[in-house]
Amino acid sequence: MPPQLKAMLARLQAYVAGFSTAQKTIAIIGVAGLVLGGIALTSWLGKPTMAPLFSGLQAADASKVTDQLKTDGVQFELTDGGATIMVPQDQVYAERIKAAAAGLPSSKSNTGYSLLDNMGVTSSEFQQNVTYQRAMEGELANTIGAMDGVKLATVKLAIPKDSVFTATKADPKASVFVETNPGTTLTADQVQAIVHLTSASIDGLTPANVSVVDSSGNTLSAVGVGTVGGASKQAGDYEKTTTGNIQAMLDRVLGPGNATVAVSADMDPQSGTKVDETFTQPTSAPALSETNDKQSYTGTGGPAAGVLGPDNIAVPGGSASGSAGSGGNGTYTSDKSTKDNAVNKTTQTTNIPAGVLKRQTVSVAVNSAYTGANLNQIQNLVSSAAGINTARGDVVTVENVAFDQTAAKNAQAALAQAKADADAKAAMELWKNILIAAAVLLAAVLALFLYARKNRRQSRELVDLGERLEPTVALPAPETVALSVPAMPVREVVPMELPPLPEEDIDTQQKRAQIEALAAGDPDRTASFLRGMMDDRASV
Repeated sequence: MPPQLKAMLARLQAYVAGFSTAQKTIAIIGVAGLVLGGIALTSWLGKPTMAPLFSGLQAADASKVTDQLKTDGVQFELTDGGATIMVPQDQVYAERIKAAAAGLPSSKSNTGYSLLDNMGVTSSEFQQNVTYQRAMEGELANTIGAMDGVKLATVKLAIPKDSVFTATKADPKASVFVETNPGTTLTADQVQAIVHLTSASIDGLTPANVSVVDSSGNTLSAVGVGTVGGASKQAGDYEKTTTGNIQAMLDRVLGPGNATVAVSADMDPQSGTKVDETFTQPTSAPALSETNDKQSYTGTGGPAAGVLGPDNIAVPGGSASGSAGSGGNGTYTSDKSTKDNAVNKTTQTTNIPAGVLKRQTVSVAVNSAYTGANLNQIQNLVSSAAGINTARGDVVTVENVAFDQTAAKNAQAALAQAKADADAKAAMELWKNILIAAAVLLAAVLALFLYARKNRRQSRELVDLGERLEPTVALPAPETVALSVPAMPVREVVPMELPPLPEEDIDTQQKRAQIEALAAGDPDRTASFLRGMMDDRASV
């Protein structure tokens, strides 16, 4: 080992040996933190940037793709429950090309309109219809599966055959199976979006004939009913909105806490279609068609016909229809007119959705402790705000009652206690942080103090203040130097032996030898020079 390196290691070992226990602990923790940080930084810098290769894969396709990646020696990661495969970003396109050449992923290539690409010329009409229906189902499933939160979707269509008898024609229906991501629940708006997307894609399919079921077996939308809970949800939303509006109005009029409102709404869960036909006669419009039929007969007849009497005996000379004369002569005249006038016909078809308000009741309780409340005025305000329709059966009730303040007082006390506990906890956390900061600061100050004291102790050097006549090391006599120094009396000085010094480098030993030689040649001047240096250092 080179002498310089050996001397450096010796000084470092002597420096570390002077550390206290606290300094050693801090030094070890710092070195360990630096080592761990370096390892983590190196690992993070050496990790490649990952990008998705495929997403939304089935288990079979994911297995085949990972087998190909293992064969190619490509690093990969599985996320989203194994449905997404991540690979290094610089290898995404190359691996996609290889997967496409191998026909992967195969589950996506056999759905949708791609099924029509494999149909032959000799396919029967039944095969064509079934393949087209499967293609429609696959396209709808892929579209629904692209929605946020949907992991897998399957669509089944029930399309009846075309018939010339319109009275016996059935409506198409559809059922949708949805599997969501873990921890995800479809909202009512998302279910409505799936229903309307499916119904709008098939000719003649209405939203009421679409059923949606999730992987847990819950019916999200039923045929003929619509979204399950739709009417109740609409009723709840209506009640919440109406209650909020009325409560806000009463709080401004009577003050907060002086009135409470309860709204109950009855919604019709059934949907239907209403057809109205109206006929009106246009004014000043010509007839569409007009027919006139006129007949007239004149001639002689037999004996004059009479009128039957009470006993069914003809009365001679009685009058008969057709203007018969006494001699049997008569005439017949017939005049008939038919006119077809224009008529206006108006047909109006109305689709009645589920959730129509059938009846509502509003109850308002006013605190009896509040003076100056006009119940009739409050009832009129509430009726106008809620849109009360008495013909529909709506009812508004306003009563002046005494409020129970026990719950309010308990709630206020609980809030005060909770606030006090929160303040106490916050104060405890603050003092805890202050104590931790003070301990850390005290440890840092103590470490700096010990470090400074150690450095000050190590910076001190042993100085020989006594004069000696002979050097402790035999060196060649220095060259004679002419100095104009006045003669001083020589006094006998007992030489002092210097303590053994640690191993030093050659340069330091040479300088020390020169100083000792100078002290041996002129000890008095050297001692005076050293005293001046010590006096200057002490003043600082």
